[in-house]
Amino acid sequence: MSKRTACALYFAVLALPALAQTGAAGDTPDTPAAAPGAPVPELVEAPTQIVVSGRRPGPGVWKVSKGEHVMWVFGTYSPLPAKMEWDASRVERLVAQSQEVLMPPGANGHVGFFRGITLLPSLVGLKKNPDGAQLRDVLPADVYARWTGLKEKYLGDDDGVERYRPIFAGQELRQAGMKKNGLATSVQVVKAIEDIARKNKVKVSKTGFEFDVEEPRKMIQEFKKQQMDDVACFTKTLDSIDGDIDAMRARANAWANGNIAEIRSVNFTEREDACNSAILNSSVARNNTQFQDMPGRLRAAWLQSAEKSLAGNASTFAILQMKDILGERGYLADLAAKGYTVESPR
Repeated sequence: MSKRTACALYFAVLALPALAQTGAAGDTPDTPAAAPGAPVPELVEAPTQIVVSGRRPGPGVWKVSKGEHVMWVFGTYSPLPAKMEWDASRVERLVAQSQEVLMPPGANGHVGFFRGITLLPSLVGLKKNPDGAQLRDVLPADVYARWTGLKEKYLGDDDGVERYRPIFAGQELRQAGMKKNGLATSVQVVKAIEDIARKNKVKVSKTGFEFDVEEPRKMIQEFKKQQMDDVACFTKTLDSIDGDIDAMRARANAWANGNIAEIRSVNFTEREDACNSAILNSSVARNNTQFQDMPGRLRAAWLQSAEKSLAGNASTFAILQMKDILGERGYLADLAAKGYTVESPR
């Protein structure tokens, strides 16, 4: 058990994307990263659309520079084709010539080792609705009707999930839907880059920030008593499974094949924004200053790390989610505004 066990478990369960930048929280990668001698790419039949498999290059990297100093930025995306094997050769060359790898930003809360142990019993039942309520009690009738159809299709007769809060029930459904439709998370891609760095003895640095959790037991008890405003998050999750699976596969293929133009057309944040809002607007987050403006603080912390590395290293390699790269509000737009040259891959 680590120094920050209870808080890590607490927010891992909450599945806040802003606090877990390496992939969808709770998802399990289905395939390892590419190994030398991987098979020639082939096409695998998915239920309604082709999903690529075999060795794939992934997207190109963004180049951020000032003078002789350069930072290569690699964008991750979830979900990805489950049977894809990522060709990491291009990334391996860039990592090997760099002095540092910046990991995706994250927020780490500390509660202390022994206090973390004593908090474990209070985490039991954290996913469930307060007062024994079931999904049919907290969802609008039309939303619950959609849920029952998708639950039967992807989760079968798992009745335990009926007692989950909507945000967590949606998470279970999304994981099952992705798996059945040939999709997986990008967690293994990030791990592969970290392994490449360690193999080449390149420094690996965390980005983001750390904080102490005040009164964690009180916070957990408060959360368990309060119903969250997470219906919008749940509805967006149903949308992504019910009407967006084909689009999810198309986007996954675009990442696998390095199609930047198609990647740019993706709306990365609609579902995450709704789910982030459910967490960050909960009474627990509102009443605890250490959890306020997490996305803004993560952004500022990453930019500080990036500028420090750009100043101190001849070459740096950084990992970000695609949603944090693209668009006017992407992290790289802030660097460009400060006078850095930002070049996009073709």
